[in-house]
Amino acid sequence: MCSILLAYGTSGLFTAILYSNEFFHKDNYFQTDEFQMDLGEFAALLNIYELNNRTLEEAKENIMVSKEDIEEHRYRYGELQEQIDNITMQYEERIQTALNSNNQKAADAYIEERDNKIKDITQNFESDEYVIPKVKAEKEAKLEQFYQEKESFKEHLTDSAKTFTYYFENTVTGKTYTNLEAEETADTYFTSEHTYFFTDYTIGDVMSDYYMLPLGELPRELEQVDYSEFNGKIALARSLPDQNQYINEMHKFEDLQILFILLAVTSLILLILSIVIIKKSKLITAEIHQIKHYYEKFPIDTRVILCILAFIGAFMSLDFIHHSTRYLLDDSYFLNELIVSFLGYYICFSLAIIQSVFLFGVLTNPAAIADDWKKGISYRLLSICRRGFKNLRGNIKGAFLEQPLGTQVMLLLGSIFFTGLCAFTMMIHPLFIIIYLLLLGIVCIPAIIMFVRNVGTLQQLAKKTNELAQGKLGEDLNIPEQIDLANMAKDLNALRQIVKASQKEQAKSERLKTELITNVSHDLRTPLTSIINYTELLKSQQLSDQERDSYLDIIDQKSKRLKGLIEDLFEVSKMASGNVELSKEKGDLVQLLHQAIAEYDTDIQNSNLQFRLSVTESPVFVLVDGQKVWRVFDNLISNILKYSLEHSRVYISLIEESHQAQIIFKNISKYELNDESEELFERFKRGDTSRHTEGSGLGLAIAKSIIDLHDGELVIDTDGDLFKVSIVLQKVNI
Repeated sequence: MCSILLAYGTSGLFTAILYSNEFFHKDNYFQTDEFQMDLGEFAALLNIYELNNRTLEEAKENIMVSKEDIEEHRYRYGELQEQIDNITMQYEERIQTALNSNNQKAADAYIEERDNKIKDITQNFESDEYVIPKVKAEKEAKLEQFYQEKESFKEHLTDSAKTFTYYFENTVTGKTYTNLEAEETADTYFTSEHTYFFTDYTIGDVMSDYYMLPLGELPRELEQVDYSEFNGKIALARSLPDQNQYINEMHKFEDLQILFILLAVTSLILLILSIVIIKKSKLITAEIHQIKHYYEKFPIDTRVILCILAFIGAFMSLDFIHHSTRYLLDDSYFLNELIVSFLGYYICFSLAIIQSVFLFGVLTNPAAIADDWKKGISYRLLSICRRGFKNLRGNIKGAFLEQPLGTQVMLLLGSIFFTGLCAFTMMIHPLFIIIYLLLLGIVCIPAIIMFVRNVGTLQQLAKKTNELAQGKLGEDLNIPEQIDLANMAKDLNALRQIVKASQKEQAKSERLKTELITNVSHDLRTPLTSIINYTELLKSQQLSDQERDSYLDIIDQKSKRLKGLIEDLFEVSKMASGNVELSKEKGDLVQLLHQAIAEYDTDIQNSNLQFRLSVTESPVFVLVDGQKVWRVFDNLISNILKYSLEHSRVYISLIEESHQAQIIFKNISKYELNDESEELFERFKRGDTSRHTEGSGLGLAIAKSIIDLHDGELVIDTDGDLFKVSIVLQKVNI
């Protein structure tokens, strides 16, 4: 019962306060905004249709044609030549169609009509006097149309005049306008005895009254008319029936005034009474704490949501109570609505107040809130939503990054543009403001951030590309993986590395080319110089036979040396171009290796090197050109004898694997080796950089070319002074 009294008191006071301005601050219905608006509308109709009514003929007499009107009519469709061309084009097709159908009469009629229009337009530009009647006729037509629309609204004045009584006098002429009976006078009629309501009224602002009515654009001629001012009175007669709209509203207003006064007084009394009972009753406090025991079993977020829902339900019910009380006297339906609304308010308000008391004690303890929050349903839902949103964001971003760059830019700009268009939805309903703010935070702001970030990345990419174009390598671009253009940055970094490697390779190639030219020149010039010098000596007549034979022997050696160099150079060139024919046969690799070593048996015995040979006893068959492969072994053994360190060991081994055979030559070099072991394959490249030893410098180049032609592999490794050559050839079945 206490909660019912409290609910009635709060809802009644709320409703009474809302209607206080309408029913408590106004003495009667005739002071309400609704009635005053109807009164102003009646005065406007009376002013336009009776007091300051001007006939169509009077309005036409005020028609004035100004220079601006003439110019507007003259240039309405463009310059003179432009209008002539337009008319000519309009009639050209019609005339041609008539001529094609052999209808000369119709063609002549079109030509005459066209010429008359051109003549009329030409005269418009030649004389103002010719244009004035046309402009005046147009204005008269507009006035006639306006007066037709005006006449259609006159019935509103007729209807209102049956309700309102008026008496007005022209302040200048003294002429009166009234709908009073002939035997009645204004002084005796406009009193409380004969009217419910009467007021003094002044009418004169015709323009405002015209614009009050939906008559379209007001012609300027009506604005130029001299209008009069009228003073008088407007009233509602007591003779009007109770069924009259305003009389009915007047009685209803009086009843509602009484109703809301009673509602305010009773609500205040019951509200005070309920508060006193609550304070003095210990039973109510005990009952509430008994409920609290069960209420606190709910998670904190559930309790907060239930409290908010209770308050929302209470405010919604209050709105229905406020509405149904206002129209309680109109229909019994609103009484049923009031009862249902009050029951809803009673339940929601009671629950909201009780829950607020319970929650207040919890919310003042932050530590308890944190623990209860983690146990709540909303915390679990937020965790699930956070994970889902993260996965969704990753999927969307992945799908977005798979699109071409142009599509990505269009999607970003489209998102921003769409969000901008949605701003207009806020004018439809306040609820759309929340939706728009969510859209702004979820779509637009991330799109703008992503767009700006990608523009910055594009700027970096453009700058790095320009540097690469100018040959400036610089440092690698450091673009985070989260950036959409990270893959492009990786590609650009890879391109930078390729350019860098290419520049390095180009520099190496230029260096080797220079060395090749130098080495070729040196190796060819040395024997050739000896041949030339000794040839000059042979021309001397004082030489003995012994000296002559010695010189000839030297020339013979140098000629053979020069011939060998040229043959080796020719051979390596042929191999490089692929113009070498191989005579491949199945041969024993072990036998070929033994033959090559046997050829140098005497040189090996005379040297101070110790050869260690490690080969299999069983044959190892390969499909090769035996003569060419023997040449490879020959070159390698020859190099070992020339360039090995004295009193060192030489290791030659043949390793047989499942599908291939590997021959390894290892020796210690007498000359210091650099780390560029691959350069030893270059033509005329020697380990002896001073080039004091015999040899063409083409041996390793020829050897590698031969092995490459056999689809094999020849690799040189250097480790300090250790020189190692590995040859791999494919085996064949027996």
